Amino acid sequence: MYLNNKVNRKELKEKMMHDKEPRTVISFYKYYHLPNPTLFRDHLYLMWHALDVLGRTYIAKEGINAQISVPTKNLDLFKSRLEEIDFLKGNRLNFAIENKNESFFKLDIRVRDKIVADGLDDAAFDVTQCGEHLSAEKFNEITALPNTILVDMRNHYESEVGHFKNAIIPDVETFREQLPMVAEMLSEQKDKNLVMYCTGGIRCEKASAYMKYKGFKNVFQLEGGIIKYAHDVENQGLENKFIGKNFVFDERLGERISNEVIAKCHQCGSTCDHHVNCANDACHLLFIQCDSCKEKYSNCCSTKCQEFNRLPEENRKVLRKTEKFNGTLFGKSRYKAYRNKLGELLA
Repeated sequence: MYLNNKVNRKELKEKMMHDKEPRTVISFYKYYHLPNPTLFRDHLYLMWHALDVLGRTYIAKEGINAQISVPTKNLDLFKSRLEEIDFLKGNRLNFAIENKNESFFKLDIRVRDKIVADGLDDAAFDVTQCGEHLSAEKFNEITALPNTILVDMRNHYESEVGHFKNAIIPDVETFREQLPMVAEMLSEQKDKNLVMYCTGGIRCEKASAYMKYKGFKNVFQLEGGIIKYAHDVENQGLENKFIGKNFVFDERLGERISNEVIAKCHQCGSTCDHHVNCANDACHLLFIQCDSCKEKYSNCCSTKCQEFNRLPEENRKVLRKTEKFNGTLFGKSRYKAYRNKLGELLA
């Protein structure tokens, strides 16, 4: 058998949209020194393909980072097979707040240089010397203290739709640019409690070790990230300090954590926190769009993309080589830049 998917995305998506079999969305990671990432990748693909696992997983010499969905009927078997892998025994699994079958359409397991693109020289510091992990209860306690700094270690398009109260939210597009920025921003406050959080914990695992290397003395990270926090505050009856939506990197593009909607439609400015990708595949801009603008612009980010999508395919193939769209101009739709160009783009 092939050890990768050979069916096109459109067919897979169509198949999944009609599949009523319940699925459970899971994410997990583990830093571990893998001697042969390619061999482990193939072993994992064979195992997961047999269980009808779908999703995106990165394998590197430093470990594994997985976002997947499992048929709920196979969940116990999936967990038992995972326990057969020595370095994954007892590893924490983050279960999604909202399970939707359309989260993933194929199984994609890739070997990469790193499981998270961080731009760091790992030889310069010890990634295992990470910050202290905080439970949801301890997180609530320490973030209420006056000498605590809370930092969102996600990108601007994630924090735009949801974040913790009173968190510092760096205006960055990648984790790679965020790390040195945060270290420099807080360089005069190294004696304070530094608490960091991200979606599932993996970015903070590396970031907290980096901050300790940079001389920060009291470094903490939210165990299991926003996903585990949301489960724990509900199950334990704790105050939920997260407002809005948690952005996720699958077809859902977000899961509701609180009822507040803190973002705005990037086209009309109305209250909205629904991320979409522009329906023009030559653009594919990630942006926030309300239902009214969705109808008005036919799922596109501008009239230019809307009109382009109406052209015959042969015309589009030619124009793709020369035309520039919003997805070319903006990285992950920086809101201010997008709004500044609004008149020109939608005219």
